[in-house]
Amino acid sequence: MCVGDRSVSPDHFSPESANDTAKETCLNWFFKIASIRELVPRFYVEASILKCNKFLSSTGISECLPRLTCMIRGIGDPLVSVYARAYLCRVGMEVAPHLKESLNKNFFDFLLTFKQIHGDTVQNHLVVQGVELSSYLPLYSPAMDWIFQCISYRAPEILLTEMMERCKKLGNNALLLNSVMSAFRAEFIATRSVDFIGMIKECNEAGFPKHLLFRSLGLNLALADPPEGDRLQILNEAWKVITKLKNPQDYINCADVWSEYTCRHFTKREVNTVLADVIKHMTPDRAFEDSYPQLQSIIKKVIAHFHDFSVLFSVEKFLPFLDMFQKESVRVEVCKCIMDVFIKHQHEPTKDPVILNALLHVCKTMHDSVNALTLEDEKRMLAHLINGFIKMVSFGRDFEQQLSFYVEARSMFCNLEPVLVQLIHSVNRLAMETRRVMKGNHSRKTAAFVRACAAYCFITIPSLVGIFTRLNLYLHSGQVALANQCLSQADAFFKAAISLVPEVPKMINIDGKMRPSESFLLEFLCNFFSTLLIVPDHPEHGVLFLVRELLNVIQDYTWEDNSDDKIRIYTYVLHLLSAMSQETYLYHVDKVDSNDSLYGGDSKFLAENNKLCETVMAQILEHLKALAKDEALKRQSSLGLSFFNSILAHGDLRNNRLNQLSVHLWHLAQRHGSADTRTMVKTLEYIKKRSKQPDMAHLTELALRLPLQTRT
Repeated sequence: MCVGDRSVSPDHFSPESANDTAKETCLNWFFKIASIRELVPRFYVEASILKCNKFLSSTGISECLPRLTCMIRGIGDPLVSVYARAYLCRVGMEVAPHLKESLNKNFFDFLLTFKQIHGDTVQNHLVVQGVELSSYLPLYSPAMDWIFQCISYRAPEILLTEMMERCKKLGNNALLLNSVMSAFRAEFIATRSVDFIGMIKECNEAGFPKHLLFRSLGLNLALADPPEGDRLQILNEAWKVITKLKNPQDYINCADVWSEYTCRHFTKREVNTVLADVIKHMTPDRAFEDSYPQLQSIIKKVIAHFHDFSVLFSVEKFLPFLDMFQKESVRVEVCKCIMDVFIKHQHEPTKDPVILNALLHVCKTMHDSVNALTLEDEKRMLAHLINGFIKMVSFGRDFEQQLSFYVEARSMFCNLEPVLVQLIHSVNRLAMETRRVMKGNHSRKTAAFVRACAAYCFITIPSLVGIFTRLNLYLHSGQVALANQCLSQADAFFKAAISLVPEVPKMINIDGKMRPSESFLLEFLCNFFSTLLIVPDHPEHGVLFLVRELLNVIQDYTWEDNSDDKIRIYTYVLHLLSAMSQETYLYHVDKVDSNDSLYGGDSKFLAENNKLCETVMAQILEHLKALAKDEALKRQSSLGLSFFNSILAHGDLRNNRLNQLSVHLWHLAQRHGSADTRTMVKTLEYIKKRSKQPDMAHLTELALRLPLQTRT
């Protein structure tokens, strides 16, 4: 009704801002409420629109709150009464949070009527309804907790102390004391922990057991620290009560809360005592099967406070405690939590046998949970955790012990491919580390160890599923073997990679999507060619036997229709063969004689190299001829220019045949107007610039034979 008046601002609303119509309607509402005969409905309806008093008077709310507080005294049922007070406190905090007096009045009125709960009227009513006191009393807790929370919010220390003293005068009623500990600030409770324990001891346990009070106290001590001198006394007093509990659920609920306090303030000795007590209570009748969430919570608290795993696994009852997790899904989750903490907080490599044996068992548990229904994300998570553990294991210079660990790990984690990949990389690093440490001292024992590392990789790689994972690991392992002068092992890896190329499928799964594989194969082969440059020929297999085998595989591979990747690969082969014809290769492996040293520019070797070049070039030219169709002219132009650039960069253009071929390719690239003019211009400028270098005068003549096509 005030919306039409733009002078009224919601932020600065006052009774004077309201028009007469709004005031009249509001007043009419309160008159109608006053005519309700029943007390409870009249109270709730008026409390629900308490904020509307702002339309009538600036002091309306402050006058109504005390009146409504007194009105509740007329409600005879203490349970109905306490919820009415909780609602009034809620409304009061919403509309007038500064009016604390009405909150305090509600609390003190509640204390005066609290004894009704144990009076004859209520007790007789419970008998008639067939309700036990132990079921009835907890119904008060939500309302009482809310009232206490409202009062304790930003309350001064003196008020909390006064409220605590008033509770004492009521004979330390357990229900009341529990609400005080639930609502008051944790710091307030923690500093008075000994006093609260004394009050708990004196409590009447009827209908509200003491172990719930100790649980509430424990929740506070998990958030705030008690005085240092009182900590052991507090633990002893609490555990005297907790350990006597017969009901497993009551026991574990309390033990869960107090385990945080124990882990935070005490050593492994006290933690071990707590774990032993939990095992003692939860093992009979397999009670642990109904309490996995609480048991998980205890484990999480223990590992959150004990980051030194040598200390953690020296806790005698830690591993027996883990044995209670016999449901696989829960056991795996616990193991994941342990490994996650280990990875985050273990900063130094370890070889501690206690840690290794325990964590191998934990990782084995995770690994054995993998089955055909396990999601890929779950597999990745488990592999990440196991790999994190493997990376942190180091036996220093005891390389044989390190390899033995990797052998054991391979047998334990064979169903998770990322773990096997990590193990292969680790073994290759171990071989290289051996070479670095033993540099200049290549004993038979060292050579035998490196060969053992190579054998480990060679045996493991075939068990992997990913085709490109296998190809890249064969290549990497071959490179490591070559670096360690294990030439026979290197050849074996490279041959295995070559024999695997025909198995590459046309489509592969990448992050759940099927994608063409040719680009990945192209990338792998380029890397392979770079390695083949420095691989020496085997004396029993002839010149360039690995290159020949790879070319045969490339030739026989079924390439996609309308794909030029095969020709691109042949172009890269030409780059390799050109590098192999040099007197001294661009790079070498230490202490490995490559073909430049073995052949020393031998004419027979160069002749074989030239034959291979001619064969590859013939394949390229044949493909270019096949592209002489309208729909493929652009591809022909692009490939022709690419081949021209390869000859320019890697060929000897003083050779007449090669020089003539380059001119034909230049014309082919510009035929049918498919070439990019800017690219052609820059290429020609580069040739002219290069012709001015020493021994490059022949490029001047070539440049004159390379016209630029003009477009009209």
